[in-house]
Amino acid sequence: MNLLWAGLVILGVTAVAIVAMLLVRRSAPAGSYFEDGDRASGVFGVIATGFAVLIGFVVFLAFESFDTSRSGAETEARIVEQQFETAQFLPARVRPLLSGQLVCYARSVVYQEWPRMESGTLATSRNPWGVTMMKTLETTEPRSASEQTAYGKWFDQRSDRESARGDRTHGAEGVIPAPIWIVLFLAFGAIFIYMLFFADSAERGIVQATMIGAVAIVITSTLLLLWFLDNPYHSGAGGLRPVAMERTLRLLQEESARSPERIVVPCDARGVARQS
Repeated sequence: MNLLWAGLVILGVTAVAIVAMLLVRRSAPAGSYFEDGDRASGVFGVIATGFAVLIGFVVFLAFESFDTSRSGAETEARIVEQQFETAQFLPARVRPLLSGQLVCYARSVVYQEWPRMESGTLATSRNPWGVTMMKTLETTEPRSASEQTAYGKWFDQRSDRESARGDRTHGAEGVIPAPIWIVLFLAFGAIFIYMLFFADSAERGIVQATMIGAVAIVITSTLLLLWFLDNPYHSGAGGLRPVAMERTLRLLQEESARSPERIVVPCDARGVARQS
């Protein structure tokens, strides 16, 4: 959802709330439907406080997930770049192929995995190039000290890369359970209905409209914020994009062009394996 649609949703909900209040106000008694305004305000305070506590907890949970996804994407991209450097110290027989497979890994993240994360269809599938690189490593045996060091370092970086990938994909399916969304919307409905009982025919319409309109704007904006944080992968403003991996991909391609060895890239421009 982009900013335009979010703004339209807020305006729509606010307009409905104001119209409802003004309609109820026509037949409302002077001083509102409550005979004891202080007691009614106290009950409303309890409802609003409970909603505020719940929404604050959920916002914290959603923002933490959003930040984890963002940092995971950046860490994964940085480790892919480091693995490319490590690959240059591995045995010469697998060096150009592993380097090319890392390029394919980066391409698949940008052009294959990211659209699937936006649509929520990535699920728990593994990146095929991670498996392919493992099979490539199985075909070599490091001999020199530098090759053995690079070999061990590669596996450490692989573990870190998979962990970062897990953080990146963590937020693709959302972390807020459906029951919490149901409770939030029920609380919103309860506050909205309760506000209508404050309709007062003796008070000016603009005051009544401002009162319920402000509540509608705040609650609707907060719910949209939760949706944004719970769905971080989208093309709208503030959505997570594969900027870090795109930067890494450019660096890998530049390094490949400067490499004295011919780098074997076994995939097309979108990271799909070429038929052998």
